[in-house]
Amino acid sequence: MQKKPGRRIWKRVLWGVAIVLALLIGGFIAWTQIGVMQADPEQLASVRENSAITVTDAEEGIVLSPAGGESDTGLVFIPGAKVDPWAYAAILQGLAEDGTTVVITRPWLNLAFFDPRGLDAFTSAASDVSVWGVGGHSLGGVRACQLSADADALVLFASYCANDLSSSGLPVLSLAGSEDGLSTPEKVADARDQLPADAQMVEIEGAAHASFGDYGVQSGDGTPTISTEEMHAEVTQLTTDFFAPLAP
Repeated sequence: MQKKPGRRIWKRVLWGVAIVLALLIGGFIAWTQIGVMQADPEQLASVRENSAITVTDAEEGIVLSPAGGESDTGLVFIPGAKVDPWAYAAILQGLAEDGTTVVITRPWLNLAFFDPRGLDAFTSAASDVSVWGVGGHSLGGVRACQLSADADALVLFASYCANDLSSSGLPVLSLAGSEDGLSTPEKVADARDQLPADAQMVEIEGAAHASFGDYGVQSGDGTPTISTEEMHAEVTQLTTDFFAPLAP
């Protein structure tokens, strides 16, 4: 008994759709792995040589902790899209030096939106920490806003929330850059109403989007006029001061 022509046509159409979907999915996955912005080797070397902190390449992420002592406060930090997580180690090492454990996550497919894990998947890296903040850079900050319901504080690097936290009562530190060509000061200001009224909003003069990590120049960004050393020092001071009153 021969198959009806209509059934053969539908079978071919379905196979064609399946092949196209497979190619699209495969192409997207390949795109997420191509062009990942790598950590600056010199800045990364400064982290590995820093005797004031302990660096652990753990299952939960890259853990920066104060050397020789326990920590009461911690920060789970989510990288920007297609940025090597190690690119944030240098700018966050000062926070670890001052007593706050930092866990830099490794988002699935290098994109925070495709990582469904909850905050506890990362805080398990430091069981001694009792107060946890969550933060991130760019797209990582948007994801951090979504996870903030389980956190004690929120830190945004060149980012803003897409969900409403205005009535959350959450302590928030939002750092922007005057020369940011991606998360521009205007975009950050436009999303200000998503944050609590007492959120600390700081615009760092001379900072571009890529100034909040150490991974080189980023397409579409502005030109920074602040040095790497000055940027690291300012971010360390601002984040340390923010976490100080949160310690138990």
